Amino acid sequence: MKRLLWIAGALVVVVVAAVASRPLWAGPAAPPLAASLEALPAAGASDGFARATQPGAIVFPRDLGPHDDYQTEWWYYTGNLTTADGRPFGFQFTIFRRALTPPGDSAAPTGDGWRSNQVYLAHFAISDIAANAFYPTERFSRGAAGLAGATAAPYRVWLEDWSVEEIAAGQVRLRARTDAVALDLTLTPTLPPVLHGDDGLSQKGPEVGNASYYYSLVQQAAAGTVTVGGEAFDVTGRAWQDHEWSTSALSEGAVGWDWLSLQLDDGSALMLFEIRRADGTREALSAGSFIAPDGTLTPLALGDWTLAVTDTWTSPTSGAEYPAGWRITVPSLGLELTGAPQMANQELNLSTVYWEGAVKFSGTRDGAPVSAQGYIELTGYAGSMAGRL
Repeated sequence: MKRLLWIAGALVVVVVAAVASRPLWAGPAAPPLAASLEALPAAGASDGFARATQPGAIVFPRDLGPHDDYQTEWWYYTGNLTTADGRPFGFQFTIFRRALTPPGDSAAPTGDGWRSNQVYLAHFAISDIAANAFYPTERFSRGAAGLAGATAAPYRVWLEDWSVEEIAAGQVRLRARTDAVALDLTLTPTLPPVLHGDDGLSQKGPEVGNASYYYSLVQQAAAGTVTVGGEAFDVTGRAWQDHEWSTSALSEGAVGWDWLSLQLDDGSALMLFEIRRADGTREALSAGSFIAPDGTLTPLALGDWTLAVTDTWTSPTSGAEYPAGWRITVPSLGLELTGAPQMANQELNLSTVYWEGAVKFSGTRDGAPVSAQGYIELTGYAGSMAGRL
């Protein structure tokens, strides 16, 4: 599913930077705010953008890179890490791209190297689980003048000095830093890319084109450093990557989604998303994927699993009540898991308020004990996502 987290309020912060003809630090000659905004389409307008409609359209290495003719795109990384003596950390690092105007639109800026109709946003968070401390932050930039962007060959996605960069065939380096925390990881794939949905076409609603192209790299080996408060910790663990691009929105009546990625200790992996509706039901096209240790993919329809909430947590900041315990059953796989967050408060109070954090599960698969770590994302609990996409 994942991360259509672009809301009008977040875009307003960067719209002027994206379309203005001068640098952000330019003086009085910069265009006034109202004039800069008048030329832009209404928030959520999607006419003229490409849409995901065809299975089997993903091609590598081309589709490692950006898809500027689609309205929304993200490169998403999460993982659970530990030091040699067992101190646990979680991380999320996502770079989003948003097109403000469709390709060929007369309002699309061109010409001077500073103008761009592509806006980039990055979310970066470290969960210091032993210290019960959470460090979320975000950045915005225009996709111009080398400030932010993406390339397929070599594979690189960046927003200023936050970056994902290929350093060897299939191997990437993640780097992000704030005043409080830093991440420097090398990720090595252990399985080929997983194409979700119908051969990479992941439908989100019944409307034609309300879908994304979506692939993941699961069970990546991670090694590097996490820095907290000036102290660097050598860590190893497992990471998950999603890359998704689309021109789509929540269908009428939908308010948010629950999305999870789990890496099981037997080498398998599980992705599920449920789109929640205001009446308490789930969107019928909610779906998932089970990836066996050898990379074999089993698509999962909504009726193939249950995701029951066993506990809740209320944010002291937003007041939102989030699920904070789950029971997963997938009868066809003989899979039963129960789990919870590794720490309660992993809410990102940023331009969009949502919960995304490190989780642990345990249970059985075909009667054998199994455990898992992963990440869960919960949106629409601090206010409906309808109309924000």
